[in-house]
Amino acid sequence: MSLQTMERRDGMWRTAVLAGAVALIAASYFLWPQPEPPASPSTAAVAPPESAPAPTPAPAAEPVIEHPIEAVKSPEAAPPVALDASDGPIAAALGHLLGDERLRKWFHTDAMVRRFVATVDNLSRPTVAMKVRSLQPVPGGFEVVRDGDAIMVSAGNSARYAPYVQALERVDAKQFAGVYLRFYPLFQQAYEELGYPKAYFNDRLVASIDHLLAAPEPPTPLRLTQPKVLYEFEDPQLEALSAGQKAMLRLGPDNAQRVKAKLRALRAEITASAPKP
Repeated sequence: MSLQTMERRDGMWRTAVLAGAVALIAASYFLWPQPEPPASPSTAAVAPPESAPAPTPAPAAEPVIEHPIEAVKSPEAAPPVALDASDGPIAAALGHLLGDERLRKWFHTDAMVRRFVATVDNLSRPTVAMKVRSLQPVPGGFEVVRDGDAIMVSAGNSARYAPYVQALERVDAKQFAGVYLRFYPLFQQAYEELGYPKAYFNDRLVASIDHLLAAPEPPTPLRLTQPKVLYEFEDPQLEALSAGQKAMLRLGPDNAQRVKAKLRALRAEITASAPKP
């Protein structure tokens, strides 16, 4: 994703904090034609030999779960509420941690579980569709500095994110993870509905967190280009980054470090293993 209409797209980093990709392996079986039977020297009709029965293909292996929820909590018999009726309980739980006013101002409060799952699934991809994001766009316009033909991200741009980063730092990671773990069956159900019936959502979430933690930290100011209307990173390697990693860059170095610290703390609460180097 380019830095397209950044003032509308720069809120996605916040979704990651609530934030492993399990690849689904499909087996394909090919039917090979049987060889023609050799011609008989006799002119009499000869019954063709019986062909051996085709071997029964081995069943596809079940995907390996890398970060089972059971490793960090006792499994619940059933979700505390149905997925379609979960917005109220989820909003109440998050409002207790973030404050009701912030929740209403920052979050979309419809289809909250499904939005979160779709956003997490897309953070490592080129784009995150606006219609599935959990959070509202950050107020204000994206700020740049021009020096002749050079275009750079303004150092003051990171101030737009300060209220979100400060609120994030005040949230206890264990309590935050507790909301996720309590409602985990709903997140798993939404992930399966998204098109991953055999995959495990906690693995995907952990992989997305690791992906954000691996975001590069290039020297600032970041230089941009403007081929037409929209901005792009001048460095092609930065421009090729995923939506989530570009969002980390737009936070600014200090904010990004603070967000990464909270992501590490959250990761520790939802998995029993250390982050990948």
